[in-house]
Amino acid sequence: MTFNDFNFDAQLFEGLQSMGYVKPTPIQEQAIPLILDRKDLIACAQTGTGKTASYLLPVLQHISTTDKKHTKALILAPTRELAQQIDQQVEGLAYFAGISSIAVYGGGDGMIYEQQRRAMVDGVDIIIATPGRLIAHLASGVIKLEHVEYLVLDEADRMLDMGFYEDLIRIIGFLPAKRQTMLFSATMPGKIRKLANTILKDPEQINIALSQPAVGILQQVYMVHDHQKIKLITSLLKDDSHNSVLIFASRKETVKELNRTLRKAGVKAEAFHSDLEQEQRETILRSFKARQLPVIIGTDVLSRGIDVEGISLVINFDVPPDPEDYIHRIGRTARAETTGTAITFVNERDQRRFSTIESLIGREIDRVTLPEELGEAPLYQPEVKRKSPFKKKKPFVRRQKSA
Repeated sequence: MTFNDFNFDAQLFEGLQSMGYVKPTPIQEQAIPLILDRKDLIACAQTGTGKTASYLLPVLQHISTTDKKHTKALILAPTRELAQQIDQQVEGLAYFAGISSIAVYGGGDGMIYEQQRRAMVDGVDIIIATPGRLIAHLASGVIKLEHVEYLVLDEADRMLDMGFYEDLIRIIGFLPAKRQTMLFSATMPGKIRKLANTILKDPEQINIALSQPAVGILQQVYMVHDHQKIKLITSLLKDDSHNSVLIFASRKETVKELNRTLRKAGVKAEAFHSDLEQEQRETILRSFKARQLPVIIGTDVLSRGIDVEGISLVINFDVPPDPEDYIHRIGRTARAETTGTAITFVNERDQRRFSTIESLIGREIDRVTLPEELGEAPLYQPEVKRKSPFKKKKPFVRRQKSA
């Protein structure tokens, strides 16, 4: 199958060609015909499968054949980085079709808020928004969404993990009941099913199996005690062969502390987290893409929100809470058939979690011996259940008095 088989509008097809699209991915092959047929859809597909184009192309096709007097499509995304990337993809695909879009997200100053508001009031075909900022605009009463025909929830599982369920339901209350709704999610837990049952009507379902890490990724693991992590990561970053490095930690506080520690050690790094202003985040990403900044440290939100070619090394400072997040994290390297290295630090507490990751990908990851100067590594005993440092109190049982 090729994109010719979808009979897209000539101007949209020109945008496709200009962006180098040749053959549809599996999610695109399955989703595009269903969306063109105006079916509601729930699709399980991870980042990197081409899911964004799988919903953008049919939505752009529909918009290109109708009048453009009102906003026709609303796309909700968990982070501003993802919202910006979707907006950039709309801009490329719709360049010759004359379809307009705006990315609406928080973190900027009052001027940015006003620019977003004015663009939506003046009229834009597609709004790509984070839930929180869109709620703020809707609360003002100026933005109207009663003509929206297409609603897309991208990375719905991540939005729910971030606590956006109530915001999503509130936003949907502003939309017409008669619409086409598409829900895309990397995972499909019960809360996603609940949301789908609430907002979709007789949806078609697509499940693209979780892909294995790219063959070009050299996966390695160090068994470490917590006190050995800083010395180990500092040693690894002194290797000049890596000029584009992503470091992941599971907590924002760890990201900030690790950044301070590495900078004191002479490593040129920046922490990437939600406390930064939007302008700061954009500056960091631009510097990273331009190879002016060699190291970024972030949480799992970054693993789905960054798309930069040429990342040579990914370091998991700790094991991700969700095994599938491991695949998202290391998938930032070895993109487009290149090669890269992914290194994970595993302490005693995370061994059972790491064992689950190996079960998921169906292989044992190569162990690397710690440098002698760091001391002995912990034994790998994932089957051992670690004792809680807190003593459990015995349950109180009220004794009945004897007669």
